[in-house]
Amino acid sequence: MTPDALLDEIAADLAPRGATAGAMFGKRALKAHGKAFACLKGDLLAFRLGDGTPAHTDALALTGAELFDPSGKHRPFKDWVAIPAAHAETWPHYAETALDSLTD
Repeated sequence: MTPDALLDEIAADLAPRGATAGAMFGKRALKAHGKAFACLKGDLLAFRLGDGTPAHTDALALTGAELFDPSGKHRPFKDWVAIPAAHAETWPHYAETALDSLTD
């Protein structure tokens, strides 16, 4: 499954919880309550997990994961972790976790 198709699937699964497809920095994103919580950049799906949270630490430990740098100018968002498609099976879990964090 392509990253775009998986993002569509995640969006559909989270729609009953108020998630909608949108854009962030010209990239496809998932939003809820007026805030983005996931953003697709190439084959990386980034999630707003909150710096220092267990989910953030776990996601960053995945091979190839990195802090999300949407501009590519070495100014990463500390709250966001970009997870490569090699770990796409984890994307739904982190999408749910990121969505949950918006309502905490």
